[in-house]
Amino acid sequence: MERWVGRVALVTGASSGFGEAIARRLAECGMKVIGCARNVEKIRVLAESLKHARGTLEAITCDVAKEDEIIAMFSEIKNKYGGVDVCVNNAGLSHNAPLLSGETEQWRNMFEVNVIGLLVCSREAFKSMQEREVDDGHIFLMNSMSGHRLVPNSPGIHCYAATKFAVRAITEGLRNELLAAKTHIRVTSISPGLAKTEFMYRHLQDSSLADQVYSRFETMTAEDITDSLIYALSAPPRVQVHDILIRPTEGTT
Repeated sequence: MERWVGRVALVTGASSGFGEAIARRLAECGMKVIGCARNVEKIRVLAESLKHARGTLEAITCDVAKEDEIIAMFSEIKNKYGGVDVCVNNAGLSHNAPLLSGETEQWRNMFEVNVIGLLVCSREAFKSMQEREVDDGHIFLMNSMSGHRLVPNSPGIHCYAATKFAVRAITEGLRNELLAAKTHIRVTSISPGLAKTEFMYRHLQDSSLADQVYSRFETMTAEDITDSLIYALSAPPRVQVHDILIRPTEGTT
């Protein structure tokens, strides 16, 4: 990770879960980290706890469902830091919205955040790298095991899974377009299985149900997922860790 010391990383959805853990670790490794979320109070608290870290963390308010806010965020990063070297597309959400009975607005919201927001951030990060002739940048797409299979008898996550299947296609598309652009910018998709974060509690909106899910076997942690990102980021420039599928040892799906 030494070659990333002093360089700039953007982490979307950095107020909790994977995003919070990733932002913390990158700052500890010496990077200048910008963490964004709709509500940045938790990021500011985290930044204060990292004031003696090797790197820094700054919070920027941004709703990645809104393109104008993403563009404004990248403009602010350009003015303050020059641009982005690493982009971690972590922001994502899930509504309990089955395909036969879900609400259209919930479907739309998942696609706006999980797909369109990810696309806009990836595009703007690439533009930032090109403008500064950064040839070794890295774009991360936080996918999910739900982007690789459907869990039986779980209609509430079918639309969410559709957004994550889209991320699989985007990963391959980015890889091909980056190759065609003759750049060494890398792209990595990380697909976690069940990990204990706030995500499941928000999706189910019932803490007792979430507790039941987590009680079935030992699940992964946000730190486990962060370890996989650091592995891909710290790999030699000649190595592209393209797709990481990571599951609990006892997980069956």
